[in-house]
Amino acid sequence: MENVPNLSHLADAVTGNIPLKTGNVIEYRGVSKRYGDKLAVDALELSFSAGALTALLGENGAGKTTSVSMALGLVRPTGGTVRIGGDIAGSPAARSRVGAMLQSAELPEQLTVAEHIRLFQTYYAAPMPFADVVEMMGLEDILNKRYGVLSGGQKRRTQLALALCGNSEFIILDEPTVGLDIEARHAFWQVIRTLISAGRGVVLTTHYLEEADALADRIVVLAGGRIVADGTPAEIKALSGGKLIDMRTDAADSVLMALPGAEKIIHVGERIQLVTSDAEAALRQLFAQGHSVVDLSVSKAGLETAFLSLTQQHKSSKKIGEAA
Repeated sequence: MENVPNLSHLADAVTGNIPLKTGNVIEYRGVSKRYGDKLAVDALELSFSAGALTALLGENGAGKTTSVSMALGLVRPTGGTVRIGGDIAGSPAARSRVGAMLQSAELPEQLTVAEHIRLFQTYYAAPMPFADVVEMMGLEDILNKRYGVLSGGQKRRTQLALALCGNSEFIILDEPTVGLDIEARHAFWQVIRTLISAGRGVVLTTHYLEEADALADRIVVLAGGRIVADGTPAEIKALSGGKLIDMRTDAADSVLMALPGAEKIIHVGERIQLVTSDAEAALRQLFAQGHSVVDLSVSKAGLETAFLSLTQQHKSSKKIGEAA
């Protein structure tokens, strides 16, 4: 991605001739989706706004991909409706409002990058100019290469370019930086910020929490097909206020929760993460009680801590409900 230039001057090109709506343009109203006995999305009430990036977070199976697939018309809801700018998702009018880059995307390998871009441009009434798409994604050096011979990073660049071709109001990105190195990922971030500055709305699913923290105006956390948290990155992180003690210890959970300022415990494999408002006092008491503590680190609780806490709370409440 080293060929991606400074993109600030391309914001006007991204805006193009498509009138942008104010307020919410993608709306889920009571949306559910079943696959046999499995309820993948459960009565979802959610809206996405133009001019902002919303990150959808959740563990595998939380309903992220199903939710974005319903917005693209690739999957039909079992119940409820998804609308884009007032049009039913999947209709020609709704499709023209959205560009998408999916985690699993197969393209004809014999077409060149340039041929793919020109083909996708024909799908839209007012596409982004060819030269602007190429410059935005730094594709000048691979335009005449066939898609099948591209490297993984070059394919992802091409896929994002195709998502931008329509100059659409909304861009849906499903795990767009999987498999990319740090440099390539940051170049993607630059492109996404350009889209936002031009008034586009972006919906991002990602397993890279630092990516969501760096880019998102809003974070929605899904678990079991339901929303368990919705707010700015700062608001989500505030759900796990205080400091994070990360360690391996022989102390039982009941002992840890009795420590000064203890708020919650998160189990990550053999490690224990204790969120506390008074890390120093908690550790003094733990050592004074003679417990084994190894591989210790103390840090400010962040998005990962909040995410793990929210998803574990959902699992715990689900088990209690099942037991009842």
